[in-house]
Amino acid sequence: GAPPAQALRAVTRMAATASEGASGASVAAAPWKWRRVAVHVTRGCELRLRLLADERAPFSGAVVFQEDVQRVSYDAEPGTVAAIFGPGDKAACAIGMYDPLSPLRLRVVAHGPTASPLDSEWVRAAIATAVAERDALFDTNSRAATTGYRLVNGENDGLPGLVVDRYGNTVVVKVYGSAWLPWMESVVGALQGACGSFELERVVLLLSREISRLPEATRLGLAHGDVLAGAPLDGELGFLENGIGFGADPVQGQKTGFFLDQRDNRLAVRALAAASPGCRVLNVFSYTGGFSLYAADGGAGQVTSVDLARAAIASVESNWARNAHRPKIAAARHEGIVMDAFEAMEQLRKAGRTFDLVIVDPPAFAQRERHVEAALAAYGKLAKLAVQLTAERGHVVLASCSSRVSADAFHGAVEKAAQQAGRPLDVLKRTGHACDHPVRAAGCTPYLKATFARPASSTRRR
Repeated sequence: GAPPAQALRAVTRMAATASEGASGASVAAAPWKWRRVAVHVTRGCELRLRLLADERAPFSGAVVFQEDVQRVSYDAEPGTVAAIFGPGDKAACAIGMYDPLSPLRLRVVAHGPTASPLDSEWVRAAIATAVAERDALFDTNSRAATTGYRLVNGENDGLPGLVVDRYGNTVVVKVYGSAWLPWMESVVGALQGACGSFELERVVLLLSREISRLPEATRLGLAHGDVLAGAPLDGELGFLENGIGFGADPVQGQKTGFFLDQRDNRLAVRALAAASPGCRVLNVFSYTGGFSLYAADGGAGQVTSVDLARAAIASVESNWARNAHRPKIAAARHEGIVMDAFEAMEQLRKAGRTFDLVIVDPPAFAQRERHVEAALAAYGKLAKLAVQLTAERGHVVLASCSSRVSADAFHGAVEKAAQQAGRPLDVLKRTGHACDHPVRAAGCTPYLKATFARPASSTRRR
């Protein structure tokens, strides 16, 4: 990526050029000083926005899609502050950030004609509040320290389309809309001011796939993996989670490099392993081994990790070595299997292998509404294989991160599949996101679902 000073200068210079083109006159580079764009939406969209405003949630999760827009006051650039009007209305019903390059045309920040202005102080205050909230959640100094967690959770912290995660002394910023690009200088400055509880070494920028495909000039010269401030990246980012060491690769890895949202569920897996010393554990879709390491740290005797990506299994081994000083992890045996999850589970079943704890945490199967039915069928198939691989008196942990699959639909699918497999589930608990991933914006629902259960004794031979 570009050197930090050069990258941020490029944002300032190119944002100024963009604003001149949009407004017809030279104006300050700061996007909140650009001329606001008036976005006139359909009556149905306006009513939807007003209903969400009535929820009186602390933040808005509302969006305006391309088909909701009837007209705009001028050809504004991404990142322009937008006032939203219903048909014929003279007072705005909401304000947000405009993105003409995306079908998701506008992310609402606040409802009502008297909404607070969107400017550098808005960014600074929102980031400061979010970071302070996380500072109060985590112990970052003891032997059980956690130094990897979410600092900003998008619209649920009042900054829709912006996610910020901490990994040790590095902060990773991921943007899901080009509207945020001209605001990057303010975001970096706000993070440098807010992250006083640790020594901030660098700020890394990640772009969604859609933004990465845009022309360089449209991206204001920014690229996926740019270091916007601080030292260049040098290998994986090391961090702690409840005292266990991990490495994250933000540029090549999934999400921002690690599945931070599963932290509380990993703790629960460690507790299950601790209650059954020497147990055999199967972790399917292991990625870099979060659940595997926690199980070993709880006292599992043998852990098998399955992932299609060879690099993921290599990362599990690397993380295992990273924790060689932890006696229970050092004592546990680890087996890595590079294979399609369904195929691997079927082969293990045919080989007659069973496990005391089976964890299945697949990627999102339903990116679109039309994928939901197939996703539920896949979750059911995985649940059936999981209970077939679970030893008598063992446990299963079944998870879904598909936002389009409701909790009721997911839990119903896996419980029905287990029933059909002859091992109905005795559900111990159902869980969701870790505490640093709050869901509190109007219109937002949790995407992460997990079931902790004990399959009943087999009623037929496998």
